[in-house]
Amino acid sequence: MGRMFGTDGVRGVANSPELDSILAYSLGRAGSYVLSKENNHKSVIFVGKDTRASGDMLEAALVSGICSTGAKAVLLGVIPTPAVAYLTRKYGADAGVVISASHNPVEFNGIKFFNSKGYKLCDEIEDEIESVINSGMTEVPSPVAEDVGRVERLDAAIDEYVDFAISTVNTRFDGLKIALDCACGASSISSPKAFEKMGAKVLTIHNDPDGTNINKKCGSTHMESLCKFVKENGCDLGLAFDGDADRMLAVNENGEVVDGDVIMAICAMELKKKGKLKNNALVATIMSNMGLFIFGEKNGIDVPRTKVGDRYVLEEMLEKGYCIGGEQSGHIIFLDHNTTGDGLISGLQLVQIVKNSGKSLKKLSEIVTILPQVLVNAKLGNKGKSNIWSEDEEISYAIKDVENKLSGKGRVLIRPSGTEPLIRVMIEGPELDTIDKDCHMIASLIEEKAN
Repeated sequence: MGRMFGTDGVRGVANSPELDSILAYSLGRAGSYVLSKENNHKSVIFVGKDTRASGDMLEAALVSGICSTGAKAVLLGVIPTPAVAYLTRKYGADAGVVISASHNPVEFNGIKFFNSKGYKLCDEIEDEIESVINSGMTEVPSPVAEDVGRVERLDAAIDEYVDFAISTVNTRFDGLKIALDCACGASSISSPKAFEKMGAKVLTIHNDPDGTNINKKCGSTHMESLCKFVKENGCDLGLAFDGDADRMLAVNENGEVVDGDVIMAICAMELKKKGKLKNNALVATIMSNMGLFIFGEKNGIDVPRTKVGDRYVLEEMLEKGYCIGGEQSGHIIFLDHNTTGDGLISGLQLVQIVKNSGKSLKKLSEIVTILPQVLVNAKLGNKGKSNIWSEDEEISYAIKDVENKLSGKGRVLIRPSGTEPLIRVMIEGPELDTIDKDCHMIASLIEEKAN
């Protein structure tokens, strides 16, 4: 049996054995116990969710588990993931929990925890929660009568988060026309409200969630409709969030995507100009484009790279005292403002730079030259081997052959997904047609051999 927790909590198809109500109850019970067992007070756990239909079912089970230990569950409703981290910290709760599968399709869901300081859990704490569940939870208390936990609701949660997010900028956005793609997810209320409060003219798409349309051909994983919308409506720029709004990607005035690497470069340069780029560094991952590392060299900014996953970016930032880091996918952490990736704060920071500079987003983006990059997912069946690419001789030979053709002017990166049954194949190089052909070739070979 594999590890229960992946790179971003526990994920799976909701109401299947991967993530059913029994597991949600167990996670609520064990998580509540582990994260608050040192307390001398009645524990308080904040709970938020995205717009998936399965969220109600999992929330009910999770909260039941929390209350069974005597802890209080505070329901925040549909709200972005970073809002849960912020509110947990603000109110001094013992933990926060988010029911979301982020950018994944609607059939998936997930449960991830934040500690009392608003940080995602380290591997050791996740392993302890899993161990408590696997041991039958015999050590977990089950109070009765007046000691059973209760449920409360924080009705002002979204407004409090919006006010916090806009407090991180000091320039109004009057005169800017901004398009927002809310992915029919958790940012459908908070993001439009924030930008309207800042004075921008806001046009929204995909902000009518119905429980089934989250991330469906929209949001930061499907940028096509926002690109078209920005251009057709003469917007200054567009911002796209994912289902739980911890990611943000942008679109410039010409309808062209501005990815996380470029956004981080723009923000890091602005911080450096203001003398606020701590230790003169921007943290990225191994998936970031080589163009970002070249940008760092040209501008005297260190760009340390970590394993894929914003949790690893955060670990590096905390250990070395850095203030900005993130992923090409749009997970960007501004550690001076929040403890996790925050799509709304990232968007506000970017728009403030556009407004203050008087430059278009396209012009600002020219500080980075992005190398052509192709990413193809190889699907794994139930018995697919996630390490087949490193063990199979034919696949290894094909990868080596492509690397030799690139001869130092690009790279091949292959890694298993931490959230889905996929192996991600990424190639960077000078010629798009060539790397596209090679990337699909390797992915097809992996699928054939793995399944």
